[in-house]
Amino acid sequence: MSLPVIILGAGGHAKVLIDTLLTSSAVIAGIVDPIPALTGSKVLGVPVLGADDIVTEFPPAEVLLVNGLGSAGLPLRRQQIFERFKGMGYHFATVIHPSAVVAPDVELGEGVQIMACSVIQPGSCIGCNTIINTRASVDHDCEIGDHVHIAPGVTVSGGVKVGDGTHIGVGATILQGMEIAGHCLVAAGAVVVTNVTEGTTVKGIPARVSAR
Repeated sequence: MSLPVIILGAGGHAKVLIDTLLTSSAVIAGIVDPIPALTGSKVLGVPVLGADDIVTEFPPAEVLLVNGLGSAGLPLRRQQIFERFKGMGYHFATVIHPSAVVAPDVELGEGVQIMACSVIQPGSCIGCNTIINTRASVDHDCEIGDHVHIAPGVTVSGGVKVGDGTHIGVGATILQGMEIAGHCLVAAGAVVVTNVTEGTTVKGIPARVSAR
């Protein structure tokens, strides 16, 4: 990366990102996290500088940000962090683990994170601030929206559309040509065989609508 990076958050997802960045020889200026007790501690040798407002000590033209917040459910908080700092003029780095396979024509939005051993096939488009997590597979001609979390081990078949702000849980499978609207929650291990409407939670094999 051409600029040093600051990691937003010091949790588990941030640790995985730091490992990826160090593997890629990126320069990490530090971590910010709102928990006061973490200030002065280190994650994989990278210091926690303080709360989020420390970022403003670095001009937007001199650093890139990496969104270190993961999401076990809907990625709303992650989206809010992204939009807050974008509104302040900062830009987010795209992070790709060296072991990931990304077809040359894949379109990647700002701040996309593609983790270890994941695969993205030709003709696909990945929106801003989206996570394609460890060993996830996105097949050909998929459209993945902004602020989406494709969790570890997910299989997304060809021609699938996923709307903004949706979370697809660990090990879920999305069949060919399905459309999952925005702000949906697909439970871990679910197999989606029909389209999913806006704001819906689905779980099971085959996936059925469930109370959130």
